Amino acid sequence: MRADTSRNVEARDFDQTLVRWILRFVGNPDISVRLWNGDEFRITDRQPVACMEIRDRRALFELMRSPSVGFGECYSQGLIEIDGDLGCFMVELTRAIWQRRRRSYYGPKLRSIIHAARANSLELSRHNVHHHYDLGNDFYRLWLDDRMVYTCAYFERPDATLEEAQLSKLDHVCRKLQLQPGQKVVEAGCGWGALAMHMAEHYGVDVIAYNNSHEQVRYARERAAAAGLERKVSFVEGDFRTIGERCDVFVSVGMLEHVGLANYRTLGALIDRCLAPDGIGLIHTIGRSHPAPPDKWILKHIFPGGHVPSLGEMAAVFEPCKFSILDIENLRPHYARTCAIWLEKFDQVADQVADMYDEAFARMWRLYLAGSSAAFETGTMQLYQVVFAPWDNNSVPMTRAHQYPGTQ
Repeated sequence: MRADTSRNVEARDFDQTLVRWILRFVGNPDISVRLWNGDEFRITDRQPVACMEIRDRRALFELMRSPSVGFGECYSQGLIEIDGDLGCFMVELTRAIWQRRRRSYYGPKLRSIIHAARANSLELSRHNVHHHYDLGNDFYRLWLDDRMVYTCAYFERPDATLEEAQLSKLDHVCRKLQLQPGQKVVEAGCGWGALAMHMAEHYGVDVIAYNNSHEQVRYARERAAAAGLERKVSFVEGDFRTIGERCDVFVSVGMLEHVGLANYRTLGALIDRCLAPDGIGLIHTIGRSHPAPPDKWILKHIFPGGHVPSLGEMAAVFEPCKFSILDIENLRPHYARTCAIWLEKFDQVADQVADMYDEAFARMWRLYLAGSSAAFETGTMQLYQVVFAPWDNNSVPMTRAHQYPGTQ
């Protein structure tokens, strides 16, 4: 009997030691941990923001194998549960991880080796887009705004609704581009078509919008036809590398994250061929304040082939073609709020999502949205809007007054 008791004590001590080692590896977040046997303990002396409940010993070995992939997969499978606010937990975990890693640097030599090996071909890009964006329009319609905008909103007022903030974002982009009636606009990666239709309807431009997602293009064409915009907007199911039209304006919102670092020069060269000498362009992308490798769980389950660039990495789009950077704006707090609202809306329909797919899928997406909000809240992720033009274009604006009408 004593031997059995001793073995039980040793096993419990070993389990707790293993948990503490894993969490020390990710920066000792201020959380408590509850094991499958009911044992609960704190990781630090500070007040925990939430409790991570490990419901099966298998989860420990998955966390040891890969903290990122292991945590994501175990949470999705219900082997790990969060007792408390998931958003607060993810903010604390993300902050701890990046405080621990803040002195590391993802060197250019290693970066080039990794991304040359994972360059996105046309076929691979189509597969990656299908993985995320062809899940079904009914799925995204459950928790996005009425226009189906799946990029950072712009909250001009603290009390703005998501719908109002997304409309403000569309106008914010259009004002930066100084759109004029009759101009020809090429959009790369158009989502469900909200920006393309907004530009055509409210600014009088003609838009050719490209997208690899069959589901999104089908939806965009239906919406454009219903709005009577089919003569002003053309939606093309195709990769950005198939763009051949000349244009006055080039715009891409939320595509660069999926292009792959190895293809940045290709994108820049394409813009250089398409954009008129007196033209202007804008790229809106999730970014980082410094180079860093992609999250392994996100790569595996959410955005295969993706890469979130630093501004230095984005230079590969602009510098080889000598584009002049006119303006860079960071909307990070806006994206933290956008993702938080998406999570609230998603939680309201999580049961419907589980019925459409399964419980593991619903939990995976809940974790992804909570983690995304935390990443922008803590500064792990940034949101850049970069306005640029051909290097010798002298028709560019002298001030930013056009961006903020009515403020002077």
